[in-house]
Amino acid sequence: MNKSTHFDIIVIGGGAAGFFAAINAAILKPSASIAILEKSGKVLSKVRVSGGGRCNVTHGCFDNREMVKFYPRGGKELRGAFSRFSVDNTFAWFEERGVELKTEDDGRVFPISDSSETIINCFLSEAEKYGVKVFLHSDVKTIEKTNEQFSLTVNENEKISCEKLLIAAGGFPKSESYDFIRKVGHTIVPPVPSLFTFNMPGNPVKELMGVSVENAEVKIQNTHIETDGPLLITHWGMSGPAVLKASAWGARDLSETGYRFASDIKWLPGKGEEEIFEELKKSKNIFNTQYIANSNPYRLPKRLWDFLLNKSGIKDQTRWSDLSHKQLRSIAQHLTHDTYEVAGKTTFKEEFVTCGGIALDEVDFKTMESKKMKGLFFAGEVLDIDGVTGGFNFQSCWTTGFLAAKGMVE
Repeated sequence: MNKSTHFDIIVIGGGAAGFFAAINAAILKPSASIAILEKSGKVLSKVRVSGGGRCNVTHGCFDNREMVKFYPRGGKELRGAFSRFSVDNTFAWFEERGVELKTEDDGRVFPISDSSETIINCFLSEAEKYGVKVFLHSDVKTIEKTNEQFSLTVNENEKISCEKLLIAAGGFPKSESYDFIRKVGHTIVPPVPSLFTFNMPGNPVKELMGVSVENAEVKIQNTHIETDGPLLITHWGMSGPAVLKASAWGARDLSETGYRFASDIKWLPGKGEEEIFEELKKSKNIFNTQYIANSNPYRLPKRLWDFLLNKSGIKDQTRWSDLSHKQLRSIAQHLTHDTYEVAGKTTFKEEFVTCGGIALDEVDFKTMESKKMKGLFFAGEVLDIDGVTGGFNFQSCWTTGFLAAKGMVE
């Protein structure tokens, strides 16, 4: 970059929202000079690691009223935004560029190639095709506005200016990282982690590492938070979509507890304790002389079934016929509200999502323009928007990025 360079549009942040906005602005206004400034040495790093390297592009929910229910923060604002750029539009945008997408049984959407490189290569080739300049190792230190123009200090003393400025720098785990945005007059909702796993130090459940159940219910005690979905037991505690969703909805509340709270697991969602107790009494007659450890009426993973029997005080070599009503009641209780103490969390370093960012009432969601400063726009996770796991965070990047692009060139 020259010591003094001017562009029509500058995008701060070379991630999903920044690239999508820059490319779409260039398509809508081919004469515009556009630059992306990326602080690190690589672009699209979150796209690369998303979905285990497959890139979970969006979620196959085509009803905007349903779609917004997956955002603990930002759903209300996104409803109007999705009416302007929806999941349908995302499918069309990628397919017009030769990237075919597929929807899996759980609703997650991936490129048919199952490789995030397909999405990255699409963005890089579109950026090149439309003349978008990308500058790496470009850390924006200050933003000033005089008359109709923005002046940015990059790194130590490089100056760069533009007419329209988009901040798409992603979510920051530390509040002070937002200082350069605070200085232009915006309110920052303090960031806390979202999408994290529950650590259960010292709990014997960790010995079941690798065991997963297709559907479990997670309830955080003393809150209204209740989620369901696949649950995975890990070497630090519990993870999987059911836990990650609970962490997203409870991001602020759980932060205030210092990540020390109790979680109830229902291993058989949709069934109450009494219903299971009655079923177990019937199982006692059906299996009669069989060992309970070998006859699991609920098809739970064997290691988990053995673990829950042990918690209920029942030895492996116990026959169904020998079980008392009290023991059957204990099994029913552990299947419906199995309590675990959580002490700490583990966030995915590469894929971290934060709850917090730019206060949404300071942004016009028709254009993504700042209500505080004309010509300044926002897109992506830098806003106080976050979704649960499953492609929702990328969809808000594509939507806000597209609307910002349109807003900047019109």
